[in-house]
Amino acid sequence: MGGPIANLLIGLGILLVVVGLIAKTGLLGWFGHLPGDIQIKRENFQFYLPITSMILVSLALSALLALIRRLF
Repeated sequence: MGGPIANLLIGLGILLVVVGLIAKTGLLGWFGHLPGDIQIKRENFQFYLPITSMILVSLALSALLALIRRLF
């Protein structure tokens, strides 16, 4: 039973658990506070635009998907 889709879903599940555990320990505390992330705080207003962080997420996901395409 199963196939490549089942293996992909299991791999993604394991990856999500690992990232969740890393985030829970606080090792990703730097993420979202990189140079290039815009944060404006006023008295009754807060604006946050994580430009650099989202570029890193995009690069990581692109690399991961390219790796998955080569493997399957």
